[in-house]
Amino acid sequence: MTDTTIRRFTDETEHTEETEDESEHVCPECGGDLVADSERGETVCEECGLVVEEDEIDPGPEWRAFDASEKDEKSRVGAPTTNMMHDKGLSTNIGWQDKDAYGNSLSSRQREKMQRLRTWNERFRTRDSKERNLKQALGEIDRMASALGLPENVRETASVIYRRALDEDLLPGRSIEGVATSSLYAAARQAGTPRSLDEISAVSRVEKDEIARTYRYVVRELGLEIQPADPESYVPRFASDLDLSDEVERRARQLLQNAKQQGVHSGKSPVGLAAAGVYAASLLTNEKVTQSEVSEVANISEVTIRNRYHELLEAEEEVQQL
Repeated sequence: MTDTTIRRFTDETEHTEETEDESEHVCPECGGDLVADSERGETVCEECGLVVEEDEIDPGPEWRAFDASEKDEKSRVGAPTTNMMHDKGLSTNIGWQDKDAYGNSLSSRQREKMQRLRTWNERFRTRDSKERNLKQALGEIDRMASALGLPENVRETASVIYRRALDEDLLPGRSIEGVATSSLYAAARQAGTPRSLDEISAVSRVEKDEIARTYRYVVRELGLEIQPADPESYVPRFASDLDLSDEVERRARQLLQNAKQQGVHSGKSPVGLAAAGVYAASLLTNEKVTQSEVSEVANISEVTIRNRYHELLEAEEEVQQL
Protein backbone atom coordinates (compact mmCIF):
# COMPACT_ATOMS: atom_id res chain seq x y z
CA MET A 1 0.00 0.00 0.00
CA THR A 2 1.47 3.35 -1.11
CA ASP A 3 1.85 6.45 1.09
CA THR A 4 -0.84 8.23 -0.93
CA THR A 5 -3.32 5.40 -0.35
CA ILE A 6 -2.57 5.30 3.40
CA ARG A 7 -3.00 9.09 3.70
CA ARG A 8 -6.31 8.96 1.81
CA PHE A 9 -7.55 6.08 4.01
CA THR A 10 -6.59 7.98 7.22
CA ASP A 11 -8.34 11.17 6.07
CA GLU A 12 -11.51 9.22 5.20
CA THR A 13 -11.48 7.50 8.62
CA GLU A 14 -11.08 10.79 10.50
CA HIS A 15 -13.84 12.38 8.42
CA THR A 16 -16.14 9.43 9.16
CA GLU A 17 -15.46 9.67 12.95
CA GLU A 18 -16.12 13.43 12.95
CA THR A 19 -19.35 12.88 11.01
CA GLU A 20 -20.47 10.22 13.51
CA ASP A 21 -19.65 12.50 16.48
CA GLU A 22 -21.60 15.34 14.92
CA SER A 23 -24.55 13.09 14.10
CA GLU A 24 -24.77 12.00 17.76
CA HIS A 25 -25.46 15.57 18.87
CA VAL A 26 -27.55 16.71 15.87
CA CYS A 27 -31.18 15.95 15.06
CA PRO A 28 -31.40 13.67 11.98
CA GLU A 29 -34.57 15.44 10.82
CA CYS A 30 -33.92 19.18 11.18
CA GLY A 31 -30.27 19.36 12.27
CA GLY A 32 -31.13 20.96 15.62
CA ASP A 33 -29.34 20.36 18.92
CA LEU A 34 -30.24 17.30 21.00
CA VAL A 35 -30.88 17.44 24.77
CA ALA A 36 -31.24 14.64 27.34
CA ASP A 37 -34.49 14.46 29.33
CA SER A 38 -33.43 12.55 32.46
CA GLU A 39 -36.96 12.41 33.91
CA ARG A 40 -38.38 10.50 30.92
CA GLY A 41 -35.15 8.78 29.90
CA GLU A 42 -35.25 10.26 26.41
CA THR A 43 -33.06 12.28 24.05
CA VAL A 44 -35.09 14.87 22.14
CA CYS A 45 -34.49 17.65 19.63
CA GLU A 46 -34.80 21.22 20.91
CA GLU A 47 -36.12 22.48 17.57
CA CYS A 48 -38.69 19.98 16.31
CA GLY A 49 -39.21 17.81 19.41
CA LEU A 50 -38.23 14.56 17.71
CA VAL A 51 -37.51 11.75 20.19
CA VAL A 52 -34.21 10.32 19.00
CA GLU A 53 -33.71 7.80 21.86
CA GLU A 54 -36.03 6.45 24.53
CA ASP A 55 -35.92 4.05 27.49
CA GLU A 56 -32.36 5.07 28.29
CA ILE A 57 -30.63 3.48 31.31
CA ASP A 58 -30.70 5.67 34.41
CA PRO A 59 -27.48 5.22 36.44
CA GLY A 60 -28.93 7.02 39.49
CA PRO A 61 -30.90 5.52 42.40
CA GLU A 62 -34.57 4.72 42.11
CA TRP A 63 -35.39 6.83 45.22
CA ARG A 64 -35.47 10.57 45.80
CA ALA A 65 -34.06 12.49 48.77
CA PHE A 66 -34.76 16.11 49.70
CA ASP A 67 -31.98 16.69 52.26
CA ALA A 68 -28.64 15.22 53.32
CA SER A 69 -29.99 13.23 56.28
CA GLU A 70 -32.68 11.59 54.14
CA LYS A 71 -30.07 10.75 51.52
CA ASP A 72 -27.84 9.08 54.14
CA GLU A 73 -30.78 7.04 55.43
CA LYS A 74 -31.76 5.74 51.98
CA SER A 75 -28.26 5.16 50.66
CA ARG A 76 -27.26 1.51 50.45
CA VAL A 77 -23.55 2.20 50.16
CA GLY A 78 -21.32 0.83 52.93
CA ALA A 79 -19.67 2.96 55.57
CA PRO A 80 -16.42 4.76 54.64
CA THR A 81 -13.11 3.29 55.71
CA THR A 82 -11.81 4.51 59.05
CA ASN A 83 -8.54 4.20 60.96
CA MET A 84 -10.53 3.79 64.16
CA MET A 85 -11.09 0.09 63.43
CA HIS A 86 -8.28 -2.43 63.22
CA ASP A 87 -9.47 -3.64 59.78
CA LYS A 88 -10.43 -0.08 58.70
CA GLY A 89 -14.10 -1.13 58.64
CA LEU A 90 -13.72 -3.37 55.58
CA SER A 91 -14.79 -6.64 57.21
CA THR A 92 -18.32 -7.89 57.80
CA ASN A 93 -20.09 -8.03 61.12
CA ILE A 94 -22.84 -10.50 62.10
CA GLY A 95 -25.54 -8.87 64.22
CA TRP A 96 -26.38 -10.12 67.68
CA GLN A 97 -30.15 -10.36 67.11
CA ASP A 98 -31.36 -13.95 66.69
CA LYS A 99 -33.98 -13.02 64.07
CA ASP A 100 -34.36 -13.56 60.34
CA ALA A 101 -34.93 -10.93 57.63
CA TYR A 102 -38.66 -10.81 58.44
CA GLY A 103 -38.13 -10.24 62.17
CA ASN A 104 -39.11 -13.78 63.16
CA SER A 105 -37.19 -15.54 65.93
CA LEU A 106 -34.78 -18.28 64.90
CA SER A 107 -35.11 -21.85 66.01
CA SER A 108 -32.70 -23.28 68.59
CA ARG A 109 -30.70 -25.09 65.89
CA GLN A 110 -30.39 -21.89 63.83
CA ARG A 111 -29.37 -19.89 66.91
CA GLU A 112 -26.56 -22.34 67.62
CA LYS A 113 -25.44 -22.09 64.00
CA MET A 114 -25.44 -18.28 64.10
CA GLN A 115 -23.43 -18.30 67.33
CA ARG A 116 -20.78 -20.51 65.73
CA LEU A 117 -20.70 -18.20 62.72
CA ARG A 118 -20.20 -15.17 64.99
CA THR A 119 -17.34 -16.93 66.78
CA TRP A 120 -15.55 -17.84 63.56
CA ASN A 121 -16.22 -14.43 62.05
CA GLU A 122 -14.58 -12.79 65.09
CA ARG A 123 -11.58 -15.10 64.77
CA PHE A 124 -11.17 -14.32 61.09
CA ARG A 125 -11.32 -10.56 61.73
CA THR A 126 -8.19 -10.74 63.92
CA ARG A 127 -5.86 -13.11 62.13
CA ASP A 128 -2.58 -12.32 63.91
CA SER A 129 -1.17 -10.72 67.07
CA LYS A 130 -0.75 -7.33 65.37
CA GLU A 131 -4.46 -7.10 64.55
CA ARG A 132 -5.40 -8.22 68.06
CA ASN A 133 -3.09 -5.53 69.43
CA LEU A 134 -4.72 -2.91 67.20
CA LYS A 135 -8.22 -4.01 68.12
CA GLN A 136 -7.52 -3.66 71.84
CA ALA A 137 -5.70 -0.32 71.50
CA LEU A 138 -8.26 1.31 69.21
CA GLY A 139 -11.04 0.19 71.53
CA GLU A 140 -9.21 1.90 74.40
CA ILE A 141 -8.76 5.09 72.36
CA ASP A 142 -12.45 5.18 71.49
CA ARG A 143 -13.48 4.58 75.11
CA MET A 144 -11.22 7.32 76.51
CA ALA A 145 -12.16 9.80 73.77
CA SER A 146 -15.85 9.25 74.52
CA ALA A 147 -15.26 9.81 78.25
CA LEU A 148 -13.33 13.03 77.51
CA GLY A 149 -15.81 14.31 74.90
CA LEU A 150 -13.20 14.49 72.13
CA PRO A 151 -14.38 14.89 68.52
CA GLU A 152 -14.09 12.37 65.68
CA ASN A 153 -11.00 13.93 64.08
CA VAL A 154 -9.02 13.52 67.33
CA ARG A 155 -9.90 9.82 67.47
CA GLU A 156 -8.81 9.36 63.84
CA THR A 157 -5.51 11.15 64.48
CA ALA A 158 -4.87 9.12 67.64
CA SER A 159 -5.52 5.91 65.69
CA VAL A 160 -3.01 6.94 63.01
CA ILE A 161 -0.38 7.79 65.64
CA TYR A 162 -0.84 4.41 67.33
CA ARG A 163 -0.60 2.60 63.99
CA ARG A 164 2.68 4.39 63.28
CA ALA A 165 4.03 3.45 66.71
CA LEU A 166 3.09 -0.18 66.07
CA ASP A 167 4.64 -0.21 62.59
CA GLU A 168 7.89 1.30 63.88
CA ASP A 169 8.09 -1.27 66.69
CA LEU A 170 7.82 1.17 69.60
CA LEU A 171 5.63 -1.06 71.78
CA PRO A 172 8.11 -3.63 73.19
CA GLY A 173 8.62 -2.85 76.86
CA ARG A 174 5.51 -0.65 77.04
CA SER A 175 1.87 -1.41 77.69
CA ILE A 176 -0.76 -1.19 74.98
CA GLU A 177 -2.88 1.07 77.19
CA GLY A 178 0.07 3.40 77.83
CA VAL A 179 0.86 3.94 74.15
CA ALA A 180 -2.84 4.27 73.29
CA THR A 181 -3.32 6.92 75.99
CA SER A 182 -0.20 8.79 74.85
CA SER A 183 -1.45 8.73 71.25
CA LEU A 184 -4.78 10.23 72.31
CA TYR A 185 -3.04 12.91 74.41
CA ALA A 186 -0.82 13.86 71.45
CA ALA A 187 -3.75 13.89 69.01
CA ALA A 188 -5.80 16.15 71.28
CA ARG A 189 -2.94 18.65 71.50
CA GLN A 190 -2.37 18.54 67.74
CA ALA A 191 -6.06 19.24 67.06
CA GLY A 192 -6.17 22.24 69.41
CA THR A 193 -8.56 20.55 71.86
CA PRO A 194 -6.07 19.61 74.59
CA ARG A 195 -6.84 17.79 77.81
CA SER A 196 -4.62 17.97 80.88
CA LEU A 197 -2.60 14.97 82.01
CA ASP A 198 -4.80 14.72 85.09
CA GLU A 199 -7.94 14.49 82.93
CA ILE A 200 -6.31 11.92 80.66
CA SER A 201 -5.07 9.78 83.55
CA ALA A 202 -8.53 9.90 85.18
CA VAL A 203 -10.02 7.88 82.28
CA SER A 204 -6.92 5.80 81.49
CA ARG A 205 -5.93 2.43 82.94
CA VAL A 206 -2.30 3.54 83.51
CA GLU A 207 -0.66 5.96 85.91
CA LYS A 208 0.04 9.61 85.14
CA ASP A 209 3.84 9.19 85.26
CA GLU A 210 3.75 6.34 82.74
CA ILE A 211 1.55 8.39 80.39
CA ALA A 212 3.97 11.35 80.51
CA ARG A 213 7.00 9.11 80.00
CA THR A 214 5.44 7.19 77.09
CA TYR A 215 4.13 10.41 75.53
CA ARG A 216 7.62 11.96 75.42
CA TYR A 217 9.03 8.74 73.94
CA VAL A 218 6.36 8.46 71.21
CA VAL A 219 6.64 12.14 70.23
CA ARG A 220 10.44 11.90 70.02
CA GLU A 221 10.58 8.64 68.06
CA LEU A 222 7.82 9.54 65.59
CA GLY A 223 8.99 13.15 65.17
CA LEU A 224 5.57 14.60 65.91
CA GLU A 225 5.32 18.38 65.72
CA ILE A 226 3.29 19.42 68.73
CA GLN A 227 3.20 23.02 69.87
CA PRO A 228 3.03 23.88 73.58
CA ALA A 229 -0.55 23.93 74.82
CA ASP A 230 -2.14 27.39 74.59
CA PRO A 231 -3.96 28.41 77.81
CA GLU A 232 -6.68 30.06 75.68
CA SER A 233 -7.69 26.68 74.26
CA TYR A 234 -8.90 25.58 77.72
CA VAL A 235 -11.00 28.70 78.35
CA PRO A 236 -14.17 27.79 76.38
CA ARG A 237 -14.50 24.41 78.11
CA PHE A 238 -13.96 25.83 81.60
CA ALA A 239 -16.43 28.67 80.96
CA SER A 240 -19.01 26.23 79.60
CA ASP A 241 -18.68 23.85 82.56
CA LEU A 242 -19.13 26.79 84.96
CA ASP A 243 -22.14 28.21 83.01
CA LEU A 244 -20.40 31.55 82.47
CA SER A 245 -21.28 34.06 79.75
CA ASP A 246 -19.42 34.86 76.54
CA GLU A 247 -18.29 38.14 78.13
CA VAL A 248 -16.36 36.19 80.78
CA GLU A 249 -14.76 34.04 78.11
CA ARG A 250 -13.74 37.10 76.08
CA ARG A 251 -12.33 38.84 79.17
CA ALA A 252 -10.38 35.71 80.16
CA ARG A 253 -8.82 35.53 76.71
CA GLN A 254 -7.80 39.17 76.99
CA LEU A 255 -6.16 38.55 80.38
CA LEU A 256 -4.22 35.59 78.99
CA GLN A 257 -3.10 37.56 75.93
CA ASN A 258 -1.79 40.35 78.16
CA ALA A 259 0.01 37.78 80.31
CA LYS A 260 1.60 36.28 77.21
CA GLN A 261 2.69 39.74 76.10
CA GLN A 262 4.42 40.25 79.46
CA GLY A 263 5.98 36.77 79.41
CA VAL A 264 4.08 35.57 82.49
CA HIS A 265 3.04 32.32 80.77
CA SER A 266 6.62 31.06 80.39
CA GLY A 267 7.20 27.97 82.52
CA LYS A 268 3.66 27.98 83.92
CA SER A 269 1.03 25.27 83.57
CA PRO A 270 -1.40 26.28 80.78
CA VAL A 271 -4.27 24.69 82.70
CA GLY A 272 -3.50 26.77 85.81
CA LEU A 273 -3.27 29.97 83.77
CA ALA A 274 -6.56 29.23 82.00
CA ALA A 275 -8.34 28.48 85.27
CA ALA A 276 -6.97 31.64 86.89
CA GLY A 277 -7.97 33.65 83.82
CA VAL A 278 -11.55 32.39 83.99
CA TYR A 279 -11.71 33.08 87.74
CA ALA A 280 -10.32 36.63 87.36
CA ALA A 281 -12.59 37.38 84.40
CA SER A 282 -15.66 36.22 86.33
CA LEU A 283 -14.81 38.65 89.15
CA LEU A 284 -14.17 41.52 86.75
CA THR A 285 -17.54 40.99 85.02
CA ASN A 286 -19.50 40.47 88.26
CA GLU A 287 -20.27 36.82 87.51
CA LYS A 288 -18.58 35.53 90.59
CA VAL A 289 -17.61 31.90 91.03
CA THR A 290 -15.62 30.42 93.89
CA GLN A 291 -12.06 29.20 93.62
CA SER A 292 -13.18 25.73 94.71
CA GLU A 293 -15.66 25.54 91.79
CA VAL A 294 -12.98 26.52 89.28
CA SER A 295 -10.42 24.14 90.81
CA GLU A 296 -12.92 21.29 90.61
CA VAL A 297 -13.62 21.94 86.92
CA ALA A 298 -9.95 22.46 86.00
CA ASN A 299 -8.72 19.69 88.33
CA ILE A 300 -6.00 21.85 89.91
CA SER A 301 -5.45 23.21 93.42
CA GLU A 302 -6.91 26.48 94.71
CA VAL A 303 -3.38 27.64 95.64
CA THR A 304 -2.38 27.51 91.98
CA ILE A 305 -5.43 29.57 91.01
CA ARG A 306 -4.63 32.23 93.64
CA ASN A 307 -0.99 32.52 92.57
CA ARG A 308 -1.74 32.73 88.84
CA TYR A 309 -4.71 35.03 89.47
CA HIS A 310 -2.51 37.73 91.05
CA GLU A 311 0.09 37.36 88.27
CA LEU A 312 -2.56 37.87 85.58
CA LEU A 313 -3.92 41.01 87.19
CA GLU A 314 -0.41 42.46 87.63
CA ALA A 315 0.36 41.76 83.95
CA GLU A 316 -2.85 43.54 82.93
CA GLU A 317 -1.93 46.60 85.00
CA GLU A 318 1.50 46.73 83.36
CA VAL A 319 -0.03 46.56 79.88
CA GLN A 320 -2.47 49.36 80.68
CA GLN A 321 0.37 51.56 81.93
CA LEU A 322 2.31 51.20 78.67
